[in-house]
Amino acid sequence: MQSLVLERKNELSLRDFPIEKQETLGPRDVRIKLHTVGICGSDVHYYTHGRVGPFVVEDPMILGHEASGTVIEVGSEVTTLAEGDRVCMEPGVPDPNSRATRMGMYNVDPAVRFWATPPVHGILRPTCIHPEAFTFKLPDAVSFAEAAMVEPLAVGVHAATKARVKPGDTALVIGAGPIGLVTALAALAAGCARVYVADLDQAKLEIAAALHAAIHPIDVTRDDPARVIRAATDDWGCELVFEASGAPKAAAGVFEPLCPGGAVVMIGGQADPVAYDAGAAMVREARVENIFRYAHVFPRCVAMLASGAIDVKPLITRTFDFSESVAAFDLAASAPSGDVKMQIELPQ
Repeated sequence: MQSLVLERKNELSLRDFPIEKQETLGPRDVRIKLHTVGICGSDVHYYTHGRVGPFVVEDPMILGHEASGTVIEVGSEVTTLAEGDRVCMEPGVPDPNSRATRMGMYNVDPAVRFWATPPVHGILRPTCIHPEAFTFKLPDAVSFAEAAMVEPLAVGVHAATKARVKPGDTALVIGAGPIGLVTALAALAAGCARVYVADLDQAKLEIAAALHAAIHPIDVTRDDPARVIRAATDDWGCELVFEASGAPKAAAGVFEPLCPGGAVVMIGGQADPVAYDAGAAMVREARVENIFRYAHVFPRCVAMLASGAIDVKPLITRTFDFSESVAAFDLAASAPSGDVKMQIELPQ
């Protein structure tokens, strides 16, 4: 089974990998033929740094966790899926008996097995086995490419849910990468009247502005987001700030544009501790939420794509054949201006 394997830091190869010998189809599992896999920032970070936070690549690992495909085999007790069904897959499988899972927070279960997170292999390979419970049938209106965007979209929807968006809210999203832009779309779908998106990449800001008339770009090389927000809100500030850049400077200033009683949602991962202005948070009685991946949102994401409530197609800026996977990762690692989401299509 040819797979995209991260051999070690800065070394990728397309080669046969005996992953199927390690996987057995259980009674409530399905076997899936992969169709489209997105390149995530975490995949690229494993490639360029060999680790993401505490997760360290110590042995060769298959990359990829944003995926769609077709069911080609079902376990004996599977009832909701059949051979030939088009699906997307939630990549994290928790321990059903863990305390976190029983409390409904399965995404923070310490025992969760998440694709392409050491020591768990990802799915840039022809087939995989996955639990029925974390595999979701696609409506005809949702393409394989859109379905492979459900995983990053789930982060944005989870962030909007944790933010407790109210109809008419004004929000600021810091970062116009894939997660920032799906968060902006999710905030609008949840009821925001205006969403400002701040970044230093002009090409990405142009993509953001084209997504929706209520999205307003802010070029941080020319404007201060807090100043822009305050000028637009009679010096009150915005109700919501989503930090999706992972930049320490941005994280340190999240309270500046926030109105009294507003909420900050921390999405972008931070490699090191960041400054926290407790005084600025206190005088606003600011609520601070943190998210780790997502929980209970995949079906809602699929439904929004099917209905047209959210359109992720403009975010898919490049598509590669599976044979071009190494070159695709090299390009993604260079962070080219204007590229949001790159995807890889596997042979069918």
